[in-house]
Amino acid sequence: MRFLNGQVPSTDLTYGDVFLVPTRSDVSSRYDVDLSTADGTGTTIPIVVANMTAVAGRRMAETVARRGGITILPQDIPVDIVANVVAGVKNRHVVVETPVVVEASAPISDVIALLGKRAHGLAVVVDNNGAPLGVVPASACVGVDRFSQAGRVMHPAALTVSISDLARTGLPGTFEKLDDVHANVAVVTRADGTLAGVVTRKGLVRSTVYSPALDARGHLRIGAAVGINGDVAAKARDLVDAGVDLLVVDTAHGHQTKMLQALEAVRSVSGDLPVAAGNVVTAEGVRDVVSAGATIAKVGVGPGAMCTTRMMTAVGRPQFSAVLECAQAARELGAHVWADGGVRHPRDVALALAAGASQVMIGSWFAGTNESPGDLHDDGTGRLYKESFGMASARAVAARTAGSGTGFDRARKSLYEEGISTGRMFLDPERPGVEDLLDEITSGLRSACTYAGARSLAEFTDNAVVGIQSAAGYAEGQPLHTSW
Repeated sequence: MRFLNGQVPSTDLTYGDVFLVPTRSDVSSRYDVDLSTADGTGTTIPIVVANMTAVAGRRMAETVARRGGITILPQDIPVDIVANVVAGVKNRHVVVETPVVVEASAPISDVIALLGKRAHGLAVVVDNNGAPLGVVPASACVGVDRFSQAGRVMHPAALTVSISDLARTGLPGTFEKLDDVHANVAVVTRADGTLAGVVTRKGLVRSTVYSPALDARGHLRIGAAVGINGDVAAKARDLVDAGVDLLVVDTAHGHQTKMLQALEAVRSVSGDLPVAAGNVVTAEGVRDVVSAGATIAKVGVGPGAMCTTRMMTAVGRPQFSAVLECAQAARELGAHVWADGGVRHPRDVALALAAGASQVMIGSWFAGTNESPGDLHDDGTGRLYKESFGMASARAVAARTAGSGTGFDRARKSLYEEGISTGRMFLDPERPGVEDLLDEITSGLRSACTYAGARSLAEFTDNAVVGIQSAAGYAEGQPLHTSW
């Protein structure tokens, strides 16, 4: 990356302070761009779902991995639950999607509560053997008594196909079958007639555009985080035994002695797994965590939507400059950096990668999606949202320290917080699923690469030309949804 006309920044820069300059390009199509990463994580798009309790869970992990990214499970989840989640994700089909499943006797109130967990818009009703009986779309729940049973309001599936049919017909052929019956979702069965899952029109198209992030055995990838307190080696060993593909050693202030000690402990049991560590914002911080065993440095202090660190402590650094400096230091050591936080638009993802990040970590942006762990709420006007909260907030600290120390010790810790304990992340009616956001992000990123004449992320970082702009310049680039 270079600055336009040799500009030398006089201050540190955020994503809003800079822009990408188009250069001569012979890349004629977005689909000529390879978004695979080279940091050893095996992802095919440069997106990492942050290890936030309100964001990262089973549904998020399998959905994002199916589209090529990876999700990091939070450090405050008990290891036995992490192992269960990892096993569940590893067991998922790489094309067939996991549906909402209910029994015929389930009340409609249960169906309504579950519909918001997936972007398919329907639940599949199964018998005692797991064979599909019918489907309950969201429209069938309108005006129905909440205690009515799903079996009484279900509809026949518009299309049912077997996994062997899917393989034989192919994704475009199955899409055409759905098109013929004017349906968006098909029920998929196994050879024994039990429910395997569902495929959607959009999902079939996406499966021809994205490549899933798969491990050596062809299973979906997933990562998990570990903190720097307690028996770090034992926790890391348990996570490795659970089958995670990536370990993240995580704390708000990653450039500290305890982090370096924790990294050494993790490295003693992690084998060949990639290990990310942070957060840091300086070249010195990168050098220290890499020397202690990290293959990836996580960059960002204070840019997250749920983070109050900068306002509480004045500590942090504008994210674009932090990523730029840290990425250069990592390259010199044969390591990589993730840009963690501060992205609000697809442009920010492109700028982080232009600055040298191998991937971009996203948290709150994904909290307002069907696949995040939270329940859907109505704000009273019909707008749906999910709650999000920072991992240094009083709420997160209370969950993380529950059962440890005395009540007095926990009360002392609760006095200090550097995050928002509850925030509303509204679902975009046009893009309610995380895959919708991935479409938006990767579309913008692919296009940015074509403007830079890049067919890969490495070429994008090499070719990118970045200019510095005023606040008015940033405002000029924002679209107007109504006339002025």
